[in-house]
Amino acid sequence: MKTVIFDLDGTLADTSRDLICAANACFSRAGHGDLLDPVADAATAFRGGRAMLTLGYDRLGLGAAEVERDYPYLLEWYGENIDTHTVMYPGAVAAVERLRAGGYAVGICTNKPEGLAETLLTRLGVRSLFASLIGADTLPVKKPDAAPFVAAVEQAGGEVARSLLVGDTVTDRETSRAAGVPSLLITFGPSGRGVADLAPEGLLDHYDDLDREVARLIG
Repeated sequence: MKTVIFDLDGTLADTSRDLICAANACFSRAGHGDLLDPVADAATAFRGGRAMLTLGYDRLGLGAAEVERDYPYLLEWYGENIDTHTVMYPGAVAAVERLRAGGYAVGICTNKPEGLAETLLTRLGVRSLFASLIGADTLPVKKPDAAPFVAAVEQAGGEVARSLLVGDTVTDRETSRAAGVPSLLITFGPSGRGVADLAPEGLLDHYDDLDREVARLIG
């Protein structure tokens, strides 16, 4: 079965503001106030919790010890406030529904911890749209290793040879290369059309165009 696997953060949903709030909660608890800006630092948010903590503490000349100390609290705080500001990108839900109606298997491969991804998708009311969900801690390895992508395809009932990855970052591009499949990178995230520099097989300017691009890449 032809299969489309999606990244989650920054691809299907704009989670950046809630992620930044979680990092700032850590900084505030340590007495530093908000160190990250929800707009200017959105791209770092999509790289994960440790990346956000590292950026903030770098601005204070602090380092790895503070990051590791605060990371568990970041996950706890984020889990309790996971959908305060998060929204699906325009047209994403309809596009996934069209793929399913067209006979494609659809799943998610994310570097968000699996439990948090389950919670977020459930609260957004879209978990049932996806036949698979592989998170950062589902397997011993995470993206850009190919194994999580392969697992997402197989869990969805698809075939790797007839699949592609929709994502937004260099991690997704490297994952698709490792798996030997095409990548389709969105241009409406913080990096904009700068993702073209990663030389993906396709660019997605809006989810209204997803069907056409998927058909072009995997039929």
